[in-house]
Amino acid sequence: MRALILCVVLLCSGCAHVAQDNWTGKDKAQHYFSSAVLAAAGSEISQHQNHSHGQNLRFGFLFSLSFGVGKELYDSRSAGSGWSWKDLSWDVAGAASGIALWNLSQ
Repeated sequence: MRALILCVVLLCSGCAHVAQDNWTGKDKAQHYFSSAVLAAAGSEISQHQNHSHGQNLRFGFLFSLSFGVGKELYDSRSAGSGWSWKDLSWDVAGAASGIALWNLSQ
């Protein structure tokens, strides 16, 4: 997990194209709910691979965040809307919620 965070920080520390959005923009709910669904789906996929419970949780969380980080990398290109740490924060919150809900259903 620390390695993923380090990679994201290193990749994005030089992002010159940063979005000028606010914390409650229209797309924030989409980031939150899609990350929650992806995290729960990733955990379920991992469970069907007979991984341990901890591995299921980690896989679901990282599976979800990989889409969020990929989307922000796509947005950070010159023709995109810009890298948004706020969007990524909503992605992390959604992934954590999806993991928690998936965990409660077990």
